[in-house]
Amino acid sequence: MAKHLQREIENLKKEILTIGAMAEQSVREATLAIKDRNERLAGAVIENDVNLDQKEVEVEENCLKILALHQPVAIDLRFIIAVLKINSDLERVGDLAVNIAERAMFLATQPEVNIEFDFTAMAVKTQEMLKKSLDALVNLNAGLAREVCACDDEIDAMNRRMFLITRDAINAYPDRVDTLIHLLSVSRHLERIADHATNIAEDVIYMIEGEIVRHGIEQYQPKLCH
Repeated sequence: MAKHLQREIENLKKEILTIGAMAEQSVREATLAIKDRNERLAGAVIENDVNLDQKEVEVEENCLKILALHQPVAIDLRFIIAVLKINSDLERVGDLAVNIAERAMFLATQPEVNIEFDFTAMAVKTQEMLKKSLDALVNLNAGLAREVCACDDEIDAMNRRMFLITRDAINAYPDRVDTLIHLLSVSRHLERIADHATNIAEDVIYMIEGEIVRHGIEQYQPKLCH
């Protein structure tokens, strides 16, 4: 029975990595659609979200089945609980990527507005956090998970800067309010994706150490974010 449980857990690890890869791809393609003003790519992200949603349901059902059949304890129980929560976070990441893709479809039809904000840098940093949180899960690396948590403040600061830039730009370009609000939404969605990456990292720390670290992020030193 123990061997069967471990086999189920290994399969579960593969499944959560699959949905993680799907979420990463959605974010990558949605932000690329913004950069390249690519309606076709944005449409593909929206269309493919149904696959991610279906996978999320399958992973949840498998977690519940393992809990019911094997009644795991200790690290195995924490792993399954963590996967249940991470699964939900990844589904939300997919939804946020769809939101970005929808903004991309609108922006592709509008003249560009020149503002001093590097969406690419924010997107890259957010994607790095997401990838690192999943790497921490696979490698059971609490240190790597803490690095993800330390990066969240940087993304929050980027989002606040974008808000100030948008506020000033609305005064400068009052006829382009719709475009500017859509750009601000992209920043906000990226900030939310970074929050979900942080949630995943916190769940990894719980899984490995049995320590709940939510609401205690001040312990993470900003110098860890690189």
